[in-house]
Amino acid sequence: MQGAIAVIVVLGALIFFHELGHFIVARLLGVGVTTFSLGFGPKLASFTRGGTEYRLSAVPLGGYVAMVGERPGEELPEDFDESVSFQHRPAWQRTLVVAAGPVFNFLLAWLIYFGLLLVQGQFILKPVVGQVMDDSPAMSAGLLTGDEITAVDQAPIGSWDEMVARIVDSEGRSMVFTVRRDGDLLDLTVSPQIRTRQNIFGEEISVPMVGIGPKGEVMILEQNLGQALAGGFKDTWRGVSLMAQSVVKLVTGAVPLDQVGGPIMIAQLVSQQTKEGLANLLYLTAFISVNLGFLNLLPIPVLDGGHILFNALEIVMRRPVPERVQMVTMRFGMGLLLALMILATYNDIQRWLTS
Repeated sequence: MQGAIAVIVVLGALIFFHELGHFIVARLLGVGVTTFSLGFGPKLASFTRGGTEYRLSAVPLGGYVAMVGERPGEELPEDFDESVSFQHRPAWQRTLVVAAGPVFNFLLAWLIYFGLLLVQGQFILKPVVGQVMDDSPAMSAGLLTGDEITAVDQAPIGSWDEMVARIVDSEGRSMVFTVRRDGDLLDLTVSPQIRTRQNIFGEEISVPMVGIGPKGEVMILEQNLGQALAGGFKDTWRGVSLMAQSVVKLVTGAVPLDQVGGPIMIAQLVSQQTKEGLANLLYLTAFISVNLGFLNLLPIPVLDGGHILFNALEIVMRRPVPERVQMVTMRFGMGLLLALMILATYNDIQRWLTS
């Protein structure tokens, strides 16, 4: 029950924040909004102010914004004229309104990352050896469980990730590891071997490895306001970059389509992280928010990115894209999204059955 509630709250909040972006920018630009609803379905309660009905609806999975003249040829409601119609606004204003949804998803992710860094600091995995693989370069060099790696080639090491980056950059050349063992510092020469492993996308890659695993010890670095602000931006950008790589690899076939996940997988992840604590759930929420914002910016008709593309073409050609062209491409976009949703749901069910 707790996991189900968390799924509803997380997904509802993400979609609602997305719609809030559209609403705020539309109102700032003077575009009329007839309805701003928290939730979908039957109306539970509402009030009207400034011509906009603010509504609380029964299904708490997000919300929606109904703008005046949102679709071409749409009849304007009473008490509204063309001056506040969305379709009668310049293309650049329509672009700002449309782009505001994904931008607010990025903003939400940044705020979550910023808050977590400011409140609990940055968790860093210590470069302490927890496991030494048999017949590995590390075992040959004399590395032992519990060794703390303090430097590589006399350059100080502050985290496990930093040490891994140094090994990858070595391209297989011998390296001198300075380790702290029982209070003493020792220099050990390690010769990485090029081995094959899977990356986060499931691809087989060849990288230098020494054959050690982390002990799992962490340290916390407190973050001041400036560090938390910058760290939040860095974490958000890392999520955007990861999504961009994922989409490119899917399109090029580098990552198989059976890796695509959908709502069931998201619900499972949210439910799992709920058990791990609030901080883990918030980190996942921020990452999903980045995903939602990025995917909505893809230039696919129906998505926000498709509307931005039409507006950009209108600005360049100095006339709107023909309505017939928009309708045909919208149908194509809808079909593509439906196919992806079916594929993702099928993959989710297959993973659930095999697990």
